[in-house]
Amino acid sequence: MCGIVGYIGKRDVAPLLLEGLQRLEYRGYDSAGIVVNSPKSAALKVVKAKGRVRDLESRVPKRFAGTTGIAHTRWATHGAPSDINSHPHLDAESKVAVVHNGIVDNAAELRAKLEADGVVFVSETDTEVLVHLIARSQALTLEEKVREALKVVEGTYGIAVMHADFADRIVVARNGSPVVLGIGEKEMFVASDVAALVAHTRQVVTLDDGEMATLKADDFRTYTTSGTTTTATPETVEWEAASYDMGGHDTYMHKEISEQPDAVDRVLRGRIDDRFSTVHLGGLNLDPREARGIRRVKILGCGTSYHAGMIGAGLIESLARIPADAEPASEFRYRNPVVDPDTLYVAVSQSGETYDVLAAVQELKRKGARVLGVVNVVGSAIAREADGGVYVHAGPEVCVVSTKCFTNTVTAFALLALHLGRIRDLSVADGKRIIEGLRKLPGQIQEILEGEEDIKKLAAEYAEAKSMMFIGRVRGYPVALEASLKLKEISYIHAEAYPASELKHGPLALIEPAMPTVAIVPDDDLLEKNRAALEEIKARSGRILAVAHRMQEKADHTILVPKNEDELDPILMGIPLQLLAYHTALALGRDIDKPRNLAKSVTVE
Repeated sequence: MCGIVGYIGKRDVAPLLLEGLQRLEYRGYDSAGIVVNSPKSAALKVVKAKGRVRDLESRVPKRFAGTTGIAHTRWATHGAPSDINSHPHLDAESKVAVVHNGIVDNAAELRAKLEADGVVFVSETDTEVLVHLIARSQALTLEEKVREALKVVEGTYGIAVMHADFADRIVVARNGSPVVLGIGEKEMFVASDVAALVAHTRQVVTLDDGEMATLKADDFRTYTTSGTTTTATPETVEWEAASYDMGGHDTYMHKEISEQPDAVDRVLRGRIDDRFSTVHLGGLNLDPREARGIRRVKILGCGTSYHAGMIGAGLIESLARIPADAEPASEFRYRNPVVDPDTLYVAVSQSGETYDVLAAVQELKRKGARVLGVVNVVGSAIAREADGGVYVHAGPEVCVVSTKCFTNTVTAFALLALHLGRIRDLSVADGKRIIEGLRKLPGQIQEILEGEEDIKKLAAEYAEAKSMMFIGRVRGYPVALEASLKLKEISYIHAEAYPASELKHGPLALIEPAMPTVAIVPDDDLLEKNRAALEEIKARSGRILAVAHRMQEKADHTILVPKNEDELDPILMGIPLQLLAYHTALALGRDIDKPRNLAKSVTVE
C-alpha cells in the first residue's frame, strides 16, 4: 500500500532513495519522506513533504550527505496527509527512524500507555508508536530493540529501522506487508517492491511473515522475530529496469493497455498441448484423480481481481461443468464460512500481497482447505502460501488501476477451466475449439487497440456525464462491473453496473437522457434478450453506447469487437472499455496513473 526503500553502502544515499521512491510512487503518493545518517552528526537527518515525490525532492538540501538511509511514500490510513504525518517517523532525539507499511491494530492502547509514561507524540499515525517503543527499549542491540517492540504490536507491518547509535546497519521486519532485500556488491538495498531494486540489482530475497533481517554494507542475515536464524537464498528477478519505464507512452496505463497482445501471448506460451487438446499447468500440484474429485470451486479476490474471478467462475462452470462462484475475499473471511474438503479454493491477486486475500488464504489453510493462487508476482506471499497455482505473466504493472493483469488473469482462468474440463468431460473437439480461440486473442486485442482513435472521440462525448450505467447478462455482467470500476477509479464519474435482466427491477428509474448506459451485447444465445434491454432504455430516452460484435440499431454508438468463442468473448469486450475509461479521464484532466485516494497494492484492511 505504501512504498519503502532503503540503502546501505558507500554511495551517496539521497539520490538512490529518491529514485527508488519515484519507482514506488504508485504504491502511495499523498506524502513522502527520507532520512539519512550523517557522518558528522550524532542525530539522523530527515526531510518530509506532503504531496508527491517531486515535492519531497524539491525540499532535499544539496548537502544531504550520507551512505545509509530509508525513505517512504505514504497512502494515508491513520492521520490525514501532512508533513508531520509523513514517514519516516523519528523519536524526540532524532536517534531512531522507522518507515512502516501496514496498520498497528492496538496503536491506541499502546499510545495511551506511552503517553502515561510521559512520551509526547507529534503525529496522528500508528507508526509513531513503533518509534517510541524502539527508542525506549533498554536492549543492547538494535535487533533486540526492534524485536521487543514487535512483541507488543498487533497488526500488519513491513518496517525498516535506523538508529544513530548503530550506524552500520538497517533492521527490517515483515508481517503481512512485503519486504524485499536487494543483494549488491558491498551494498545492500531494501524495498517493499522489486521495482525499486531492479535498476541496481536483480538478486533479491523476499522475507516471510514473522521474519526479520539485518542489512550491513557487505552482508545480510535473516532470522525470525523470536531470534532463530533462517536460511535465505537470493533469487534472480525476471524483469529488468526497462520493464518499469513508460516506453514512450504518456502514462503507464496507456503503456499497459497497449502491452496486452504481448502479455496474453506470454500467459499462453508453452502451456498449450495440441496433441491432447488441453493445456499444461505444472504449478497446480493437482493430479488428475484429485481434479476429478473437486465438487465445487470458490474464487476469492478483491476489486478487479474479484471481477476476473467472476468471469473465471463462469469459464469453469461452462468448460469443466463444476459448480463455481466468486466472492470478495474481504467478506468471505468474516462470515465464518463452511470449508468443504471437496471444494477447490482459488485466491486471485495481481500483487500476490493483497491483505484481505492473503488473510483468507491463511484462514482456509488453517481449516485444511486446498488453495490455488492466481497471481502475477513470482514468489509473492500468496504464491508461497498456496498449495499451487498459475502465474499470469502480465509483467510489471505500475499504474494503480489494473488493465493488462486483469486480461491475463481472465486468460489464465480460461487455461485452468480448459485443463479441468479436459480431465473431466470436455470433448477433444471443444478443447480444440477453445485452444483455437485462445490463439486468436493476441491478434484480436491488437485489432481492438488499432481502433483507439474512434474510442477517444466517443470518450469526449461521454465525458460530460455525471453518472453512467453499465449492463450485461451472464458473461457480460462481470465485464460491466469491471468497466464501471475502471471509469470510477480514474475519471471520478459515478458509475453503476447491473445485470441487464435486473433493469426492470429498479435501476430503470435512473434512466434519463443525462445518464448514458454502456451495454455489453455479445453475439451469443442471449443476443435478443440484450436487445430487449436496449429497447427498454431507449423507450425512456436513454443514451446507449453498445460494445458488440455487430452494429446495434437501438444504440446511439456501437464499439465493434471481433468475435471469438462465446466463452472467451468477455476477455475481448473489456479492452475497449479500458480505453473508454482512459480517454474519458484524459479529457477530464485526471491524474490517470495515480487516482485520488487509491494505491496499487492494498496490504491493509
